[in-house]
Amino acid sequence: MPLDRETALGLDAADPLASLRSRFVIADPDLIYLDGNSLGRLPGAAQAALHETMTQRWGEDLVRAWPGWIDEPTRIGDVLAESVLGAQPGEVMVGDSTSVNLFKLAAAAAASAQATDPRRTVIVTNEANFPTDRYVLGGVAELLGMQLRLTTGAESLADVGADTALLSLSHVEYDTAERRDLAAITDAARARGVRVLWDLSHSAGSVPIRLTEAGAELAVGCTYKYLNSGPGAPAYLYVRRDLQGLLQTPIRGWFGQRDQFGMERDYVPAEGIGRFAAGTPPILGLPLVEIGANLIAEAGIDRLAAKSARLTTMIIELADEWLTPLGFRVVTPRDPAARGAHVSLAHASALKICRGLIEEAGVIPDFRAGAGANPGGLIRLGPAPLYTRHVDVWDAMARLRDLVSGGAHEKFSSEPGRVT
Repeated sequence: MPLDRETALGLDAADPLASLRSRFVIADPDLIYLDGNSLGRLPGAAQAALHETMTQRWGEDLVRAWPGWIDEPTRIGDVLAESVLGAQPGEVMVGDSTSVNLFKLAAAAAASAQATDPRRTVIVTNEANFPTDRYVLGGVAELLGMQLRLTTGAESLADVGADTALLSLSHVEYDTAERRDLAAITDAARARGVRVLWDLSHSAGSVPIRLTEAGAELAVGCTYKYLNSGPGAPAYLYVRRDLQGLLQTPIRGWFGQRDQFGMERDYVPAEGIGRFAAGTPPILGLPLVEIGANLIAEAGIDRLAAKSARLTTMIIELADEWLTPLGFRVVTPRDPAARGAHVSLAHASALKICRGLIEEAGVIPDFRAGAGANPGGLIRLGPAPLYTRHVDVWDAMARLRDLVSGGAHEKFSSEPGRVT
């Protein structure tokens, strides 16, 4: 595409999703927000929903609201299944954090595999997977007396064999935005008798997932990125219906009990997806997940994916033209079908540049510490298709170019902080 600002404005004028931007709280119109892959913007409807839940359902109804609340995790799970995940009713439940849900499903699946075949004592993930995923999987392996094996080639499945109890991968990698072929990897692993547990955190709401079509069996993900459900919003888990009765959650709570209010009895798991519940669900956050899912449904995941491809392509093309001479390198796949909705740029002074963008240029990206081929770190640019305009991308890249070409970034610290 021609790389000029007028072209960007023309794309915005023709954007069928343009009106959705007005549904979000945008307190500073001059601030360009490109960190939707970390925390989505606040939908205006979320404010009213949270107020209603607090003042009426909690404030006035008190405990009498529980008959309406108690099935919300599975009801909203069905909304997510249809609008975002491409799954079937009764296969998704909202609640807990991504880390807790990953632990529950990883432990359940690995234990089930080992019970069926005692040789299966290894959990496999790739060494570039999100750190929390690796930590959780390592903890599960230690708990079950298994081994965690880190592989560098998730596509080849070279380290998945007769000793493997579980393979766990991210659909879209958090650092490079590489998108894995969910269906192909699932098929290849199942041919070896291995289940795959997918983390959808960086893909749900920005690219098509279609779990049923892909034959996926297990998945988890968060809702505070492209689903815009807010910081600390409840996460979700997916278990294909035919597997639900075969797996036993390692966290047994009263919400996963078949007769929940039959207090003085042994634990008997509930039927269906509800057996993976544990404690009391996060009632205040659940309506916000539904609002996020409904926005995705209204936009349509295919239209969102198409816009994501345009926005990220613009970032890559402008980076090639403006930023490569300044020492930047694009580490995200150039094929739109092989990437998620963010773009990562490597630079020797990445942290200084990120701070300069935030504190001086009026652009919010984020920074991820580097290793290996990217020792200076990565600048991640995450344009969320629900509310990011093409002209936002053009202006942000121009501000980034000007910041670095003028050397203004050098005055900022490169010392890591608690939050980067």
